[in-house]
Amino acid sequence: MGEGTELGTLRFELLGPLRALRDGTDIPLGPPKQRAILAVLLLQDGRTLSYEGLVEAVWGDAPPAHVRNLVQKYVSGLRRALGGGVELSWTGAGYRLTGAAVDDLAARRRLVDAALAARDAGDVRRAVELAAEAEELWRGDFAEGLRAPYLAAERLRWAEKRLTVLEARLEGEITLGRSFEHVHELVRLVAAHPLRERLVELLMLALCRLGRPTDALTAYEAARRRLATALGADPGPALRSLHTRVLRQDAELLPSPPVPVA
Repeated sequence: MGEGTELGTLRFELLGPLRALRDGTDIPLGPPKQRAILAVLLLQDGRTLSYEGLVEAVWGDAPPAHVRNLVQKYVSGLRRALGGGVELSWTGAGYRLTGAAVDDLAARRRLVDAALAARDAGDVRRAVELAAEAEELWRGDFAEGLRAPYLAAERLRWAEKRLTVLEARLEGEITLGRSFEHVHELVRLVAAHPLRERLVELLMLALCRLGRPTDALTAYEAARRRLATALGADPGPALRSLHTRVLRQDAELLPSPPVPVA
């Protein structure tokens, strides 16, 4: 939860466009660079960020000549917008935001940790449920719409995290015998990420479990051509191994009934 004060509870979110809410109501956060400064400082988890580090994070290595005035203006704007409950201070070494946390990131972390624990304990169904809850927290791309070098790098990092959890959830869905419900989702994801071999592997597995090995081989061949054209490379060992298993009609790839609900 966000910080509670006599002014209400503050909540910050970054799994989509940056949001600050007081008791569920959006707080206007000002122009894009002002919001970018807030996002960068939120991601420091209460640590001090030097003035130079903040400028580089938000403007890169070619800031405008009047950047110092802009930083001061935007910091003042954020103090007015956020009011009580958080403190945006100058420490002498840099800027520090305290009394604030990124609530949706924290909630996602708890859900993913619980999903991993459930998977390790052999409870695939519960792991899938928790991973789906974590996915539902996303409202768009990480810090969507904010242009800043630091946030662009974080956006790539969080996109990878999101896909990794999504792949784990879909693997669980297939294990539970739900290939039919999710094969179209996998087709869409492969189209969106055509060079991501793990998604192709999951699509092939789902197709085999639906009794469609020919379609699985077609998916492999399409992926092989894409990799050759884009990278001049062959599929990796995992995808090649699955391809061989499909060709050999591995019994473990045959259709299986759904796992019954306990």
